[in-house]
Parts: sequence; structure tokens; C-alpha cells
Amino acid sequence: MYDEALAGKLRQAMLETFQDRAWVEDEEIKAEADRLVMEVRHEACLTAMDREALKRHLFDSMRGLDVLQELIEDDEVTEIMVNGPDHIFVEKAGQICSWQKHFESREKLEDVIQRIVGDCNRVINERTPIADARLPDGSRVNAVIAPAAINGPILTIRRFPKERITMADLIRYGSVTKEAADDLKRYVRSGYSILISGGTSAGKTTFLNALSNAIPKGERVITIEDNAELQIQGVANLVSLEAKSANMEGNKAVTIRDLIKSSLRMRPDRVVVGEVRGEEAAELLQALNTGHTGSFSTIHANSAADTLNRFETLVMFAMDIPAEAIRRQIASGIDLVVYLGRVPNKGRRVMEIVELDGLENGVVRTNPLYMWDNEAGSLKCVGQLRHRDKLILAGEG
Repeated sequence: MYDEALAGKLRQAMLETFQDRAWVEDEEIKAEADRLVMEVRHEACLTAMDREALKRHLFDSMRGLDVLQELIEDDEVTEIMVNGPDHIFVEKAGQICSWQKHFESREKLEDVIQRIVGDCNRVINERTPIADARLPDGSRVNAVIAPAAINGPILTIRRFPKERITMADLIRYGSVTKEAADDLKRYVRSGYSILISGGTSAGKTTFLNALSNAIPKGERVITIEDNAELQIQGVANLVSLEAKSANMEGNKAVTIRDLIKSSLRMRPDRVVVGEVRGEEAAELLQALNTGHTGSFSTIHANSAADTLNRFETLVMFAMDIPAEAIRRQIASGIDLVVYLGRVPNKGRRVMEIVELDGLENGVVRTNPLYMWDNEAGSLKCVGQLRHRDKLILAGEG
């Protein structure tokens, strides 16, 4: 293995070589890395394997994501967690473990963060120490620096499979039963509005993407996200909108709430909001109650019941109306809640599918359709859909 001090010395030499250049081609960087490594190969007693690894490290430090580039190219890695320059954790196959490599300095980690954020036209600095971004492959990125981050810059990268995951894949993985998946696809085709909930890393976005394949191909779909990562499948008339933060040039922020309002003037058949976590829940609820049925969104929650409570709370932040009036709109606008969870040693699973069944004594009544059976270790059908008018109208009933 090559010496880290040697790697740092060669990297500094590369920086000095290209310091007056506004742009350097990849091939030039590779050629310079090759030249530098060949110069020190005998003195440093580098094997052929060491030389290739060192050249790769030099290139990644200049153009890629430094020590993280190797993880980015590993399809088995689903999450990368960087807790300062010296502590990197990786999730593979649902298991989190420490990774042996680290950044050579705090400054180098900060450089990587600035590069990622800058490529998405976002800003991160002492005044705005938190930023969300994405990598070119669609991976979701969250970065936090000082003064908000105490133990060094924090970087979290959520990766998604390169191949789009279909509902057939989720059935094969055991994430949902074929019976439940077939029902959900019928509900999507028929225009039922669905809220997909779950905890962090429960697979909400993946499930939404897979479910979207059931949207009739001739419909106009508008997606709205903080960071574009949805992969709506098979829809030609697709509009993708992304929120933007305010910047130092004076450009105003464009929020999820702004985009939902604007989307309703674009003649959508369906509006898909990547995630509701603030006052935009009110705008989505209004859309669901003004003819834009068949829309989707995801939300963080701990159960199907908690999903409704959390959604109600988010709406209350934006609308000064009685709680019962909000619940009435929720019961009218949202048809189904799909709750996803993580089962020990079994991965991500659909835990509940419930139908919203009107208001009773001021509380949203639910009709469970599928529930996770802990004893059987599987999803079980426990009820039948009561509101079948959309199914019948769509010829699915």
C-alpha cells in the first residue's frame, strides 16, 4: 500500500502544476498522475498494484470525490456517512460498518462538499451551513459544516440503484406481496390519491417510483421535489420541477409550496410531490381537494395512524382553520396510506395499507386493507376497499 504522506506530496505537486489553469481535461490529469508516480516508483518501492492505486487516488482527489469515489462506484453501497475527515461509515445490504479510509484533512473534505454543492448551484458557508444537493447519478446528498457541525464537516450520501426498481422487483425482494401490489396498481390506474409514509431509509422514494409505473401513459404528470430524484416510469408528458434556495446574487427562493401552486396552472392530471415536510402540505391538500386526484407524495411517519396526525400538523402550520376542518379535507382528498418499515433481518417491507373512510366524531376513520403479521412474518390481507367508485369508473372494479 502506498504511503499517505507520499500521496499528499504528489497531490500538492499536481495542484501546483495546474494552478494557473481554469480548466484541465481528465486525460491531462491522468497523464500528470502517471508521470509523478513513475518518478517515485523506485524510491518508494511501489508495486504495480500500488502504482495503479496511487494514480487512481490522485485522479479522484482532483476530479472525483476523493476517497469517496471508490464507494460511489460500488453498486452495493446504499449509504455513505462521513462524520468529519477521519470517520466514514458505509451501508451495504442493510448493514452499517466503518470504512478504513479517510480524508487527508478537514480542508479536503470541505473541498469535496463545496464541489458537490456548487455543481447543483447551491451554496454552503458559515451563513448557510446546511445544504441539500445531488450527484450526477441522482444520489441524494446532505451536507452540514461549521458552525452547525461541531465534530467536522458532515456529509451523507443516499444512493439509489442504477437500474430502476419495478414493482416486480419489490415483490421478488419480499417488500410487498403480489396480491397487495396488484391492488395498488389498480388503485393507481383508477386515480386514487396515495400518501406513502415511513421512517428514514424505509424505501419511500423507491416504492413511489415503482408504483408510478401504473400511471396511465397518456396522462400529464408534474413532479415537485427539493432535489430531483424521482424516476417516474413510462410517462411521456412529464414535467419535473425542483425547489431552489435563495442565493447571494439576490435570487429569491422557490419553495415546494410555490411550485405546487404553479403546477396547478399547468393542467396536470396528477401532481407528485417527492416529500412533504412543511407548509407545502397545505397546498398539496388543496390540490387533492380540487380535482387533482391520483396524486402521490411521501412523508416521514412511524405508522399509518401517525401519518395522518403528522400530515394534519403540517397543514395546521400553514392554515389557520379548525383541526376538524383540516381532517375533513384529509379524509376527502387522500384515499390511501401505504406505510413502509424496516423489519430486522428482512429489510424494507410494506407494513400497512389503509383506506381513509370519512370522518367519525371529528376523527378520520381508517379501514385497514393489509397489515404486517409479525407471527407469520408477512403482509396479510385484512379488509376490502369500501370506496370503489373510482375503480368502477375506470373499469377496474
